[in-house]
Amino acid sequence: MTAENLTYLQKCRERCASDLVGNILPFWMEHGLDTRNGGIYTCLDREGTLMDPTKSVWFQGRFGYIAACASLFDRSHPEWLTASKSAIDFLETHCFDEDGHMFFSVTADGQPIQKRRYVFSECFAAMAMAEYALAANDRSYAEKAVALFKRILTMLDTPGFLEPKYRFEARGHSITMLLINVANVVGQVSDDPALETQINRSIDELKRYFMHEEYRTILECVGPQGEFIDTGIGRTINPGHCMETGWFILDIARKRGWDPALVEMATTIIDWAWDWGWDEAYGGMINFRDCKHFPPQDYSQDMKFWWPQCETILASLYAWQATGNEKYLQMHRRAFEYAFGAFPDPVFGEWYGYLHRDGTVAQPAKGNLFKGPFHIPRMMLIATRLYDEILTPNEK
Repeated sequence: MTAENLTYLQKCRERCASDLVGNILPFWMEHGLDTRNGGIYTCLDREGTLMDPTKSVWFQGRFGYIAACASLFDRSHPEWLTASKSAIDFLETHCFDEDGHMFFSVTADGQPIQKRRYVFSECFAAMAMAEYALAANDRSYAEKAVALFKRILTMLDTPGFLEPKYRFEARGHSITMLLINVANVVGQVSDDPALETQINRSIDELKRYFMHEEYRTILECVGPQGEFIDTGIGRTINPGHCMETGWFILDIARKRGWDPALVEMATTIIDWAWDWGWDEAYGGMINFRDCKHFPPQDYSQDMKFWWPQCETILASLYAWQATGNEKYLQMHRRAFEYAFGAFPDPVFGEWYGYLHRDGTVAQPAKGNLFKGPFHIPRMMLIATRLYDEILTPNEK
């Protein structure tokens, strides 16, 4: 590694670690933590003022995971582990319906508001339980995480339990790729064979059904056997999801001694995502593309959201660690410098979530039911670990 690259990566590492501990986590601990009812609020304006007491069930799990992960990163903040337990307790007490399927949103004190067809709430809850089990050395939460993971699989595999998204048979990219990460996180505290089985199943399905060489992309929605659906839905490309899929697979490859087949698969996905998503005119990853170059139907199609930038930072760093190919370090540099230049709020802290294509702020809120303490701190936590592995390879 050149001295210039060494210095650059060290600066990136310092920026991630300092922003995580000194900016991102303090913002949410001060403004989001619900010390009365438990759990976390995420609907905060620019300054951190609560705009809406509705609680995202996704974020009880997401924050539970992040706070536990952060407590492992820096043991000098025991309040982070306490906050993780608060979010998990809130989930267990208030967020499961009688049929075992979780809600999507609840009131401040846990009364149900909305329930959706997805199992994402369950996925994030399982991740939180597993990470807490690791951080608190509490085996009971490992057992809860595995049980919930198996319940997720049962719900997905039980015909009619979850209302179908469309009135035609289809497969969705989101849940297929997310289950890789959920199983991987739960696998830190369990060797249950269902976890590796699902990882292998998801990777196989991504390769078999979702990777379309003709369009050089992963498609978000395909037919039961991967058939191309020539509609706006079927032509949708989500570059951020593709980047996320890429680093999920590379994380598995890393744990398997940098399995070359997985490295090739993941870097192909990352290359495709970069070509479709990176905005050469203004920088940053855009939201949606149409694989036939028609105008995407989503009105936010060319906006810059916070989370695809985070996934690109991680995907490019994993790819460089896996291959040593200089193009991924340059990809990482461009993604990192864009994100850390455009999104942080220098006055009130945290990051803006929504920018116009040219990088101007579309709206200044720091959170809502979908944005909160997850993608940004996850990127900083995982990137810091990868920087350390790259900078001190003999200490892995």
